[in-house]
Amino acid sequence: MASNNNAERREMLDQVNAAITSILVGGQSYKIGSRTLTRADLNALKDLRNELESEAADRTPWLMDDTYLAFFPGR
Repeated sequence: MASNNNAERREMLDQVNAAITSILVGGQSYKIGSRTLTRADLNALKDLRNELESEAADRTPWLMDDTYLAFFPGR
């Protein structure tokens, strides 16, 4: 289940990065005729990206996460 959650988080992070790139390349909004398209707020997307990256870092397994130490006195 954790790997599925990580895959979903990774997919969401990819989508957020794509949205940020769209804004940086194409602008925050544009107008064609009488229609206007305004993309998501760049600062909100950056905040979401930072949050997703932070969650991913919190769940990164450390080198010895599954290691236990046992001490047997007298051996």
